[in-house]
Amino acid sequence: MKKILWLVPVALFSLSFLAPRQEFYEIRIYHLKSNAQEKVVETYLKDAYLPALHKAGLAKVGVFKPVETDTADRKMYLLIPYSDLERMAAINELLLKDKKYLQSGKEYLDAKFDNPPFARTESIILKAFSHHPLLETPALKGPREDRIYELRSYESHTENIFRNKVHMFNEGGEVALFKRLGFNAVFYGEVLAGPRMPNLMYMTTFENKASRDEHWKTFGADPEWKKLSSMQEYQNNVSKIDISFLHPTEYSDF
Repeated sequence: MKKILWLVPVALFSLSFLAPRQEFYEIRIYHLKSNAQEKVVETYLKDAYLPALHKAGLAKVGVFKPVETDTADRKMYLLIPYSDLERMAAINELLLKDKKYLQSGKEYLDAKFDNPPFARTESIILKAFSHHPLLETPALKGPREDRIYELRSYESHTENIFRNKVHMFNEGGEVALFKRLGFNAVFYGEVLAGPRMPNLMYMTTFENKASRDEHWKTFGADPEWKKLSSMQEYQNNVSKIDISFLHPTEYSDF
Protein backbone atom coordinates (compact mmCIF):
# COMPACT_ATOMS: atom_id res chain seq x y z
CA MET A 1 0.00 0.00 0.00
CA LYS A 2 2.82 2.39 0.84
CA LYS A 3 4.38 1.80 -2.58
CA ILE A 4 1.12 2.70 -4.31
CA LEU A 5 0.75 5.89 -2.29
CA TRP A 6 4.25 6.96 -3.24
CA LEU A 7 3.91 6.06 -6.91
CA VAL A 8 0.72 8.04 -7.52
CA PRO A 9 2.11 11.52 -6.73
CA VAL A 10 5.31 10.73 -8.63
CA ALA A 11 3.25 9.76 -11.67
CA LEU A 12 1.15 12.89 -11.41
CA PHE A 13 4.28 15.03 -11.03
CA SER A 14 5.83 13.51 -14.13
CA LEU A 15 2.65 14.04 -16.13
CA SER A 16 2.86 17.76 -15.42
CA PHE A 17 5.85 17.94 -17.73
CA LEU A 18 3.70 16.77 -20.65
CA ALA A 19 1.66 19.98 -20.66
CA PRO A 20 3.15 22.67 -22.95
CA ARG A 21 4.51 25.71 -21.17
CA GLN A 22 2.41 28.80 -21.81
CA GLU A 23 4.04 31.30 -24.15
CA PHE A 24 4.18 35.05 -23.83
CA TYR A 25 3.40 37.52 -26.61
CA GLU A 26 4.20 41.07 -27.52
CA ILE A 27 1.77 42.94 -29.73
CA ARG A 28 3.60 46.00 -30.97
CA ILE A 29 1.71 48.73 -32.78
CA TYR A 30 3.47 51.32 -34.92
CA HIS A 31 1.60 54.60 -35.35
CA LEU A 32 2.65 56.28 -38.59
CA LYS A 33 1.89 59.70 -40.05
CA SER A 34 2.95 59.37 -43.68
CA ASN A 35 3.82 57.09 -46.57
CA ALA A 36 7.47 57.90 -45.98
CA GLN A 37 7.35 56.64 -42.38
CA GLU A 38 5.48 53.54 -43.44
CA LYS A 39 8.12 52.78 -46.07
CA VAL A 40 10.97 53.14 -43.58
CA VAL A 41 9.29 50.89 -41.02
CA GLU A 42 8.40 48.27 -43.62
CA THR A 43 11.96 48.17 -44.93
CA TYR A 44 13.29 47.86 -41.39
CA LEU A 45 10.93 45.05 -40.46
CA LYS A 46 11.41 43.11 -43.70
CA ASP A 47 15.16 43.48 -44.16
CA ALA A 48 16.48 43.86 -40.61
CA TYR A 49 14.17 43.11 -37.69
CA LEU A 50 12.45 39.89 -38.77
CA PRO A 51 15.68 38.31 -40.11
CA ALA A 52 17.40 39.19 -36.82
CA LEU A 53 14.56 37.68 -34.78
CA HIS A 54 14.71 34.53 -36.91
CA LYS A 55 18.45 34.34 -36.33
CA ALA A 56 17.81 34.67 -32.59
CA GLY A 57 15.47 31.67 -32.69
CA LEU A 58 12.07 33.36 -33.02
CA ALA A 59 10.79 31.53 -36.09
CA LYS A 60 7.24 32.85 -36.34
CA VAL A 61 6.61 36.60 -36.26
CA GLY A 62 3.41 38.09 -37.62
CA VAL A 63 3.25 41.50 -39.34
CA PHE A 64 -0.13 42.98 -40.22
CA LYS A 65 -1.83 46.08 -41.57
CA PRO A 66 -5.43 47.18 -40.99
CA VAL A 67 -7.89 46.29 -43.72
CA GLU A 68 -9.12 49.90 -43.67
CA THR A 69 -6.36 52.50 -43.42
CA ASP A 70 -6.74 55.62 -41.28
CA THR A 71 -4.64 58.19 -43.13
CA ALA A 72 -4.30 60.29 -39.96
CA ASP A 73 -2.98 57.37 -37.92
CA ARG A 74 -1.60 54.59 -40.09
CA LYS A 75 -0.87 51.46 -38.11
CA MET A 76 1.23 48.35 -38.40
CA TYR A 77 0.96 45.43 -36.00
CA LEU A 78 3.62 42.94 -34.93
CA LEU A 79 2.87 39.72 -33.06
CA ILE A 80 6.00 38.23 -31.48
CA PRO A 81 5.89 34.99 -29.44
CA TYR A 82 8.40 34.28 -26.67
CA SER A 83 8.98 31.14 -24.64
CA ASP A 84 9.29 33.18 -21.43
CA LEU A 85 9.57 36.71 -20.12
CA GLU A 86 13.33 36.43 -19.69
CA ARG A 87 13.64 35.81 -23.41
CA MET A 88 11.47 38.82 -24.15
CA ALA A 89 13.56 41.05 -21.88
CA ALA A 90 16.86 39.90 -23.41
CA ILE A 91 16.04 40.12 -27.11
CA ASN A 92 16.82 43.81 -27.70
CA GLU A 93 20.23 43.53 -26.06
CA LEU A 94 20.92 40.48 -28.19
CA LEU A 95 20.00 42.31 -31.40
CA LEU A 96 22.33 45.19 -30.56
CA LYS A 97 25.20 42.70 -30.85
CA ASP A 98 24.11 41.59 -34.32
CA LYS A 99 26.22 43.56 -36.82
CA LYS A 100 24.13 42.53 -39.81
CA TYR A 101 20.96 43.74 -38.08
CA LEU A 102 22.57 47.08 -37.19
CA GLN A 103 23.68 47.59 -40.77
CA SER A 104 20.45 46.44 -42.44
CA GLY A 105 18.32 48.57 -40.12
CA LYS A 106 20.55 51.63 -40.21
CA GLU A 107 18.02 54.01 -41.80
CA TYR A 108 15.47 53.21 -39.08
CA LEU A 109 17.84 52.81 -36.14
CA ASP A 110 19.88 55.95 -36.85
CA ALA A 111 16.96 58.21 -37.77
CA LYS A 112 17.32 61.84 -36.61
CA PHE A 113 15.06 63.64 -34.16
CA ASP A 114 13.60 65.82 -36.89
CA ASN A 115 12.79 62.90 -39.17
CA PRO A 116 11.61 59.98 -36.97
CA PRO A 117 10.41 56.76 -38.63
CA PHE A 118 7.15 56.67 -36.63
CA ALA A 119 4.87 58.89 -34.57
CA ARG A 120 4.77 56.50 -31.59
CA THR A 121 4.89 52.81 -30.79
CA GLU A 122 3.01 50.89 -28.12
CA SER A 123 3.45 47.37 -26.80
CA ILE A 124 0.97 45.00 -25.19
CA ILE A 125 2.34 42.04 -23.21
CA LEU A 126 0.26 38.87 -22.91
CA LYS A 127 0.42 35.39 -21.43
CA ALA A 128 -1.12 32.54 -23.43
CA PHE A 129 -4.24 30.83 -22.11
CA SER A 130 -3.72 27.47 -20.41
CA HIS A 131 -6.05 25.80 -22.94
CA HIS A 132 -4.18 27.28 -25.93
CA PRO A 133 -0.61 27.57 -24.62
CA LEU A 134 1.25 27.89 -27.92
CA LEU A 135 0.85 30.05 -31.02
CA GLU A 136 -0.66 28.13 -33.93
CA THR A 137 0.01 28.98 -37.56
CA PRO A 138 -3.35 29.12 -39.39
CA ALA A 139 -4.03 26.53 -42.06
CA LEU A 140 -5.30 28.91 -44.74
CA LYS A 141 -5.13 28.07 -48.45
CA GLY A 142 -6.77 30.99 -50.22
CA PRO A 143 -5.00 34.04 -51.71
CA ARG A 144 -2.88 35.79 -49.09
CA GLU A 145 -4.26 39.21 -49.96
CA ASP A 146 -7.82 38.05 -49.16
CA ARG A 147 -7.08 36.64 -45.73
CA ILE A 148 -8.66 38.22 -42.68
CA TYR A 149 -6.98 38.22 -39.30
CA GLU A 150 -9.41 39.32 -36.60
CA LEU A 151 -7.82 40.70 -33.44
CA ARG A 152 -10.23 41.08 -30.54
CA SER A 153 -9.87 42.72 -27.14
CA TYR A 154 -12.39 41.97 -24.37
CA GLU A 155 -12.33 44.39 -21.45
CA SER A 156 -13.96 43.64 -18.10
CA HIS A 157 -15.24 45.86 -15.27
CA THR A 158 -12.87 44.48 -12.58
CA GLU A 159 -9.96 42.09 -12.22
CA ASN A 160 -12.18 39.38 -10.73
CA ILE A 161 -14.72 39.71 -13.53
CA PHE A 162 -11.85 39.52 -16.02
CA ARG A 163 -10.72 36.24 -14.41
CA ASN A 164 -14.26 34.95 -14.87
CA LYS A 165 -14.12 35.65 -18.63
CA VAL A 166 -10.74 33.90 -18.90
CA HIS A 167 -12.27 30.92 -17.07
CA MET A 168 -15.15 30.95 -19.57
CA PHE A 169 -12.65 30.61 -22.42
CA ASN A 170 -10.57 27.89 -20.75
CA GLU A 171 -12.55 25.69 -18.38
CA GLY A 172 -15.90 26.90 -19.71
CA GLY A 173 -15.07 25.57 -23.18
CA GLU A 174 -15.10 28.69 -25.38
CA VAL A 175 -11.61 27.94 -26.74
CA ALA A 176 -12.68 24.39 -27.60
CA LEU A 177 -15.82 25.73 -29.28
CA PHE A 178 -13.82 28.06 -31.52
CA LYS A 179 -11.58 25.14 -32.45
CA ARG A 180 -14.51 22.84 -33.27
CA LEU A 181 -16.04 25.50 -35.51
CA GLY A 182 -12.80 26.07 -37.43
CA PHE A 183 -11.90 29.61 -36.41
CA ASN A 184 -8.14 28.98 -36.93
CA ALA A 185 -7.13 30.74 -33.72
CA VAL A 186 -3.54 32.00 -33.66
CA PHE A 187 -3.44 32.82 -29.95
CA TYR A 188 -5.48 33.64 -26.86
CA GLY A 189 -3.82 35.72 -24.17
CA GLU A 190 -4.31 37.47 -20.84
CA VAL A 191 -2.99 41.04 -21.03
CA LEU A 192 -0.27 41.53 -18.41
CA ALA A 193 0.58 45.08 -19.44
CA GLY A 194 -1.33 47.34 -21.79
CA PRO A 195 -3.53 50.44 -22.09
CA ARG A 196 -6.97 48.81 -21.61
CA MET A 197 -6.63 46.50 -18.62
CA PRO A 198 -8.13 44.33 -17.35
CA ASN A 199 -8.59 42.65 -20.71
CA LEU A 200 -7.82 39.60 -22.79
CA MET A 201 -7.02 39.44 -26.49
CA TYR A 202 -7.17 36.77 -29.15
CA MET A 203 -6.72 36.40 -32.90
CA THR A 204 -8.70 34.23 -35.29
CA THR A 205 -8.16 33.87 -39.05
CA PHE A 206 -10.25 33.27 -42.15
CA GLU A 207 -9.80 32.77 -45.89
CA ASN A 208 -11.71 35.99 -46.57
CA LYS A 209 -14.30 38.37 -45.12
CA ALA A 210 -17.24 36.24 -46.31
CA SER A 211 -15.79 33.21 -44.51
CA ARG A 212 -15.32 35.29 -41.38
CA ASP A 213 -18.96 36.44 -41.40
CA GLU A 214 -20.22 32.89 -41.99
CA HIS A 215 -18.13 31.50 -39.12
CA TRP A 216 -19.50 34.06 -36.67
CA LYS A 217 -23.04 33.40 -37.85
CA THR A 218 -22.53 29.70 -37.16
CA PHE A 219 -20.97 30.48 -33.79
CA GLY A 220 -23.91 32.60 -32.67
CA ALA A 221 -26.39 29.84 -33.58
CA ASP A 222 -24.41 26.97 -32.06
CA PRO A 223 -26.30 25.20 -29.21
CA GLU A 224 -23.12 24.87 -27.15
CA TRP A 225 -22.51 28.63 -27.33
CA LYS A 226 -26.13 29.39 -26.46
CA LYS A 227 -25.86 27.15 -23.41
CA LEU A 228 -22.49 28.57 -22.34
CA SER A 229 -23.46 32.21 -22.81
CA SER A 230 -26.68 31.73 -20.83
CA MET A 231 -24.96 30.25 -17.76
CA GLN A 232 -25.51 32.46 -14.73
CA GLU A 233 -21.88 32.36 -13.60
CA TYR A 234 -20.70 33.93 -16.87
CA GLN A 235 -23.11 36.84 -17.11
CA ASN A 236 -21.89 40.45 -17.56
CA ASN A 237 -18.20 39.57 -17.71
CA VAL A 238 -17.32 41.83 -20.69
CA SER A 239 -17.64 45.60 -20.58
CA LYS A 240 -16.23 46.50 -24.01
CA ILE A 241 -15.12 44.72 -27.19
CA ASP A 242 -12.64 46.17 -29.69
CA ILE A 243 -12.22 44.48 -33.08
CA SER A 244 -9.45 45.07 -35.61
CA PHE A 245 -9.51 43.49 -39.07
CA LEU A 246 -6.00 42.92 -40.40
CA HIS A 247 -4.21 41.62 -43.49
CA PRO A 248 -0.83 39.88 -43.29
CA THR A 249 2.04 41.59 -45.08
CA GLU A 250 3.85 39.64 -47.80
CA TYR A 251 6.81 39.07 -45.47
CA SER A 252 4.79 38.05 -42.41
CA ASP A 253 5.60 34.53 -41.19
CA PHE A 254 1.90 33.61 -41.05
